[in-house]
Amino acid sequence: MKPPPDRHLDLRGTGTDVPARHRYGLRWPIVLLVATALGLLSTALAWQFTMALGRPASHWRWLLIVNCAYWYLWACFTPAIVWLSQHFRVERGGLLRALMVHLPSVFLFAFGHIAAMQGVQWWLSTSEGRTFDWWTQVQRSALQNLDWEMMTYWAIAGLSHAVLYYRESHDRALHAAQLETKLVEAQLAALQQQLHPHFLFNTLHAVSALMHRDVDAADRTLMRLSDLLRLTLEQLGQTEVTLKAELEFVSKYLEIEQTRFADRLHVHFDIHPDALDARVPNMLLQPLVENAIKHGVSKKIGPGRIDITARPDGDKLWLEVRDDGAGLSETGLTALQKGIGVSTTRARLQRLFGAECRFEFHRLQEGLAVLVVIPWRTHRRGPADSATVNPAPEPWKLWNPRIFRASS
Repeated sequence: MKPPPDRHLDLRGTGTDVPARHRYGLRWPIVLLVATALGLLSTALAWQFTMALGRPASHWRWLLIVNCAYWYLWACFTPAIVWLSQHFRVERGGLLRALMVHLPSVFLFAFGHIAAMQGVQWWLSTSEGRTFDWWTQVQRSALQNLDWEMMTYWAIAGLSHAVLYYRESHDRALHAAQLETKLVEAQLAALQQQLHPHFLFNTLHAVSALMHRDVDAADRTLMRLSDLLRLTLEQLGQTEVTLKAELEFVSKYLEIEQTRFADRLHVHFDIHPDALDARVPNMLLQPLVENAIKHGVSKKIGPGRIDITARPDGDKLWLEVRDDGAGLSETGLTALQKGIGVSTTRARLQRLFGAECRFEFHRLQEGLAVLVVIPWRTHRRGPADSATVNPAPEPWKLWNPRIFRASS
């Protein structure tokens, strides 16, 4: 399949397409403006030099025409030089080819500019009734000014290369940022897909068992599962959500898990009210809570407790998931951190926040504590938010009120 017109097929075996090289057209108003500015500056310098030599003031018209013509001629040559710079770059892998083109070109353009300038001076001289040997003056000027003419060519070619490399560097940075975003989204999608299969299997197994002894409980579990899947679909593709939305998702998940564990599972939310509008990565807490149940509460004899804490601290948001379960050995903790949920969460945090975040596991005397610290970013309320007079209570507060406490 043919790649899009702005991309080249990558044949290096990386399996990705790379952006096509930049080509850009010249903006003639800018080129003429620069040529005019340089012409006037050269005229002013030549005028000062002429006055210092005691030449008559009537030469100013001649100086203006000659100096402006000098830069306007280079402006006319600029499109061709830029075209050569774009198609024959001085870079690794194409250096010999570029030199084979640019070395003859620099002499050609320099000599052409000298010949054209002597043509301008021939016109000025003949208009004043003076004789002018054009070819002799071309030879003389080439011996005197060829090096300067060549420097002007290389300056235009160098500026063209600089613009090209700047634009490509900017595009590479933008492309890298887009890839980072897509990677984070892909990791989130992988995390969501990893949640569904085994969680659905466990839930349906629990429903199947409840159908034989408590039909109402089975019906409630199915409704909770439906709510959880609805929230998952609503948040699909969102890399960040409010902490309030994340807690709502976690509460739905915990309601289903409590169907399995009954009185063995106790959860305590300690959420500072100001933290509810903070933005957090989507599905940040769920893998941590899942691990607390799987490696802590489920392996503990008797009831187990999970504490979920959130509080602002300056420009940071502190989140903690703590359990009082059986705990993990050093080997078990290492294996846990290499799992899909934890490793994906760590990679997402690093790509979203870099060195500004913390993601730490602390072994306790009883259980495990997971600490997440991310930059404080609040959700901007829209008109619909501010117009709400009596907002509905948060589901994560109501599902089990006896274990909730809001920090003041």
